[in-house]
Amino acid sequence: HGKENVDSRHNRGRGGETTRFHTVNVAQPVRFSRKCPTGWHHYEGTASCYRVYLNGENYWDAVQTCQRVNGSLATFTADQELRFILAQEWDLEEKTFVRKDQRRFWVGYQYVITNRNHSLEGHWEVAYKGSSEVFLPPEPIFGTAMSEKENVLCAQLQCFHFPTLRHHGLHSWYAENCYEKSSFLCKRSQTCVDIKDNIVDEGYYFTPKGNDPCLSCTCHNGEPEMCVAALCERPQGCQQYRKDPKECCKFTCLDP
Repeated sequence: HGKENVDSRHNRGRGGETTRFHTVNVAQPVRFSRKCPTGWHHYEGTASCYRVYLNGENYWDAVQTCQRVNGSLATFTADQELRFILAQEWDLEEKTFVRKDQRRFWVGYQYVITNRNHSLEGHWEVAYKGSSEVFLPPEPIFGTAMSEKENVLCAQLQCFHFPTLRHHGLHSWYAENCYEKSSFLCKRSQTCVDIKDNIVDEGYYFTPKGNDPCLSCTCHNGEPEMCVAALCERPQGCQQYRKDPKECCKFTCLDP
């Protein structure tokens, strides 16, 4: 993208001759912003998108909801990723299923009970196969709705609504009955989103969000690659004009 007006530049060539150059629409470097679908939060460190769903669902229904949006219940690869989640100000206006100052979300871990004698003993596992390397939570707080028949409990991450607590990274891990209803946190890979906020599938051409509606790129791993730019001639017979921000080479003449 660049300037629609024509610049004339004069340089002295050999023998004192004047060489005239015409430059039309000099292409400028384009900076892409990382993309997630509307309503999702992007984290650069994992090239992933995150969203809290506030409608209360049991653990298994939450798993299916995340799968329907090409994601899964969130697991975390590093402490920095978890801190990013805790620092976000999620949209929490709707009804939630815990106290207003505390938020609990289903996340992608399960606690397997191995001994019920004097105290509950067990270990955390990632809830689904195919996860990348993740860290496992510390010893949990056991929920109040536990059943003596259940040998598998599901993970809830508790964070705090108050900004001072949130930014200090304070949180707790709960092992809860999987059939309790709770909000939940989905995680998915970043994706390509075009200039009109449509999600683009892998391998397809699209125009990325940004300032240049004349770019055509290929979506690869959530990134625009192999981009080609069209350069537009200025509209003929029009001195003042405005270019359309979302349509390539479309102008509105502002002349009286």
